[in-house]
Amino acid sequence: MKTGTHPKYDTIQVTCSCGNTFETRSASIKPLHIEVCSACHPFYTGKQKVMDTAGRIDKFRQHYAAKPAAPAPAKPAPAAKPTGKSAASARS
Repeated sequence: MKTGTHPKYDTIQVTCSCGNTFETRSASIKPLHIEVCSACHPFYTGKQKVMDTAGRIDKFRQHYAAKPAAPAPAKPAPAAKPTGKSAASARS
């Protein structure tokens, strides 16, 4: 096997924007600066914002709720259709 084909895999210092630092191993030899780590990410800290889906559903239902059905106006009986000749042809 050839020697020197794999990159050097060494420990590096990782620094988060919150100030947390820790060591890990990487092929990149220079220190790593990250924005979010497990110490400050809301998912890991338990300070995660939970969506109030029940409140949103209630608000939607209130906004688009069917209004109580008003009594339907009574429809007049259909007018009797004239039979035979129309009024215009009857004049001539």
